[in-house]
Amino acid sequence: MSLIGRDQELSEIGALLDRLRAGVGGRIVVTGPPGAGKTALLAAAAELAARRGIRVEYTGDRALSGPPVTPYRPGEPALLLADTGSAGIEPASEPASEPASEPASELAPDSAAPPGPRALLAAAREHTGDGTELRLGGLPGTEFAVLVPGLPPDAVHALWLVSGGLPGPALSLAERLRGLDADVDPVAHLALAAPSRAQFLELDLGLVRVLEAAAERPLAPAVRARVLARLARELLADSTAVARRRDLADTALGLARASGDPGTVAEVLDSRLHALWDPAATAERLATAEEIVARARRAGDAAAESRGLFWRFVAHAEAGDLAAAEVALGVYARSAEQAGHTDARVVALARRAMLATVRGRFDEAEALADEVLAAGNRAGVRDTERLVGSVRHQLAVLRGRTEAPVEPWQRMARRLPGHYFEATAARAMLEAGRDLEAGLELERLLPAVLSGTGPRWTGALADLAAVAARIGSPAAAAALYEALLPYRGRLVVWGGANTITGPVDDYLGRLAARLDRPAAAVGHLDAAEELSRRLGALPWRALTLAARAQVLTGRDGTADRERDAKEARSIAERLGMDGLLRVLRPPAPSGAAWHWVLDGRDWRLRADDESARIPDGRGPRYLRALLAAPGQEIPALDLVAGGSGLAAPPADPLLDDTARAAYRRRLAALDERLDAADRAGDVDAAAAVQAERGALLAELRRSAGLGGRPRAHGDEAERARVGATRALWGTVRRIEAAAPLAGAHLRASLRTGRLMRYQPAPGGPGRWQV
Repeated sequence: MSLIGRDQELSEIGALLDRLRAGVGGRIVVTGPPGAGKTALLAAAAELAARRGIRVEYTGDRALSGPPVTPYRPGEPALLLADTGSAGIEPASEPASEPASEPASELAPDSAAPPGPRALLAAAREHTGDGTELRLGGLPGTEFAVLVPGLPPDAVHALWLVSGGLPGPALSLAERLRGLDADVDPVAHLALAAPSRAQFLELDLGLVRVLEAAAERPLAPAVRARVLARLARELLADSTAVARRRDLADTALGLARASGDPGTVAEVLDSRLHALWDPAATAERLATAEEIVARARRAGDAAAESRGLFWRFVAHAEAGDLAAAEVALGVYARSAEQAGHTDARVVALARRAMLATVRGRFDEAEALADEVLAAGNRAGVRDTERLVGSVRHQLAVLRGRTEAPVEPWQRMARRLPGHYFEATAARAMLEAGRDLEAGLELERLLPAVLSGTGPRWTGALADLAAVAARIGSPAAAAALYEALLPYRGRLVVWGGANTITGPVDDYLGRLAARLDRPAAAVGHLDAAEELSRRLGALPWRALTLAARAQVLTGRDGTADRERDAKEARSIAERLGMDGLLRVLRPPAPSGAAWHWVLDGRDWRLRADDESARIPDGRGPRYLRALLAAPGQEIPALDLVAGGSGLAAPPADPLLDDTARAAYRRRLAALDERLDAADRAGDVDAAAAVQAERGALLAELRRSAGLGGRPRAHGDEAERARVGATRALWGTVRRIEAAAPLAGAHLRASLRTGRLMRYQPAPGGPGRWQV
């Protein structure tokens, strides 16, 4: 038998069958994308086996629909065909070259007769690594032309591009071309009719090339509008094509409105929303969705109407109106199913799982995620795994599982650069306790994300904001605060609202707290808590209450702080949010004392049942100074100079500019020596450098009137802030590794910046002995 372009594969299968007739079994797994011809190759193998007198058995669904099976003869060879469509092969399908290794009853009704040699030929989407793999891809251009005879060369080339050379979709599209009227341009028809072979925000280069070719052909205005609009939409995955997308979308809309055809206008508006997906345009997006629905209904286009209804759902979700979004989602699902939109059920299920997660119905969300996986695989929805992965990742985050999945997001970022999965990976690193890596990713990604836009942009901003609010520099926190501020009052929505990660105001509140703006922080967190309460978003509300309790720790709001912490703990306990509970554990008895004392060359920590020994250095000494003055702000410059920060030094004459410049140069050199001594663990060298550095800083402090008096934010203060912050958090990380509960308390209680403070959070000691 001959299949176009599959001579090599048929040859390998023939060799398998020849070995089988000689009494030797084997295994071949045929893999490839849907439409590559895997099932056709198995059918050809069955014919080849029949010609050789080899018995053929089918497994799975084909066992019910395959050809009649000939009577079994003891000891005869058999070819087992498994058209699984997945990577898994049933254990009963295992081939054997030695009859005794497999139970005879699997192939023969007579259990007393030994089975003969068997070979397995399976079709699967991916190879398991067991057996020889035959990977089917697209056909080369010359062989592809034989597959679709009778079409013009330009149509054949376009068909090859949009199908990727895969026989299944090519033959289906070829039949449509043969039925076209003579006045219909076949290339333009393919450009509009061919489905994209890429997932959301991936680039289907073949389809883009065909759309570009169609745009150069003489077309009616309405057809040209559709072609240009779809080209703009398909280019959404190209982050360098922002200006081109807008130009294409504007031209297409002008042509569509001029045509007077409501169906064309609806289609072009839909593509335009994709192509120009601006997070700031939520109100416009909702208005456009309503126009799409109205025009699609006038045109009798149910598919376009369902797309408009989906945009309505997304816009309501972005605006923070989940009740309206849920209603819109239900209308979309019903409309799309009536229009024969096979992906609609999967899309709706995924969003329902997201809404269940938001409201704290975690078990329901898990069950719905399983449904999405099963339904998506059955329907062949390309991004099923990604939809399910997003839901399960959010569930893991809200439940506080520390084994946050970092590597899947990094793989996604490598495969789809420019779409901000690196930001999610950075946040996952933070949640997994990998603070150093998360901080480095924040520094690397911040410039690119701040200059971006698109359907995943606000999500990436929020993920980086979560990192910056915990471990970022004030500069990073301030930049993210300004970028997110225009979206206050809204929700952080990724793409088509499959993932929503909380109120924007929650992230703004955390950033404001990082920037030592407690009044702004409380204001934002108040707004976030109110929105979460109105939406019934219990997990978000618990997280916001806990954040607000932390901010109130440093203000005159003891009753409010305790109320917020108690309510957050109650929600977390009922929902099983273990990560939040670790932060909100009950305070230690008021008489409990923790110890942080210098013992020889090490600092010794004793905190209830935990203990740790940390080498002496700058960080432990800074920590000691802060613990000795709970609730009091100490300027970073005073801290590194060894001053208490509590009393103003005597006024001395100011240094002139030349002297101050010399001091700065010497301080920079000392900083390098001090870092080197810390890395080498040389306590004596570090102490000597620290003594000189402290004297220089003390002189600078006196010259500038530091230590309680109003001070300018000069270079010395900034260097002191950076150095002290780095050293202090390095010490906290060492404590966390040996004493996680004490480390968590310190992380929740320390405030860093130009003014540093130890503000005891709930769960700490009654007092510190230092």
